[in-house]
Amino acid sequence: MDGEISPDEVKELLEDGADVLVIDIRDEQSFEHSRIPDSENIPFHELTSRVEELEGEDRIVTVCPHGKASVQAAQLIGSYEGTADATVESMEGGLEKYGLKFGLIGSEDETDESVNAESPF
Repeated sequence: MDGEISPDEVKELLEDGADVLVIDIRDEQSFEHSRIPDSENIPFHELTSRVEELEGEDRIVTVCPHGKASVQAAQLIGSYEGTADATVESMEGGLEKYGLKFGLIGSEDETDESVNAESPF
């Protein structure tokens, strides 16, 4: 793991079209309800069996509700041989911090990034 990244930095990377993969480690239902635009869902309990899907990525950012479990996920991903050359970071403050500042999208309205901005879970 290469450390933590702020929600501001994640937002900037996504807006700039950077080659970054945002992995949301919550369960599928929570992910469908609210998420960072363009993020992908790999629930934490599936991570060990799906980590090979991340091979060849240049930069990976893990996210969770509060920024705690995503640290463990980033460590797991970073220890995988296939991601040895990738920058692997955890987003500090989690989706709660990101959602309060920038909003999240959800299954209700894919175009409105302010969906559930007060409660991203």
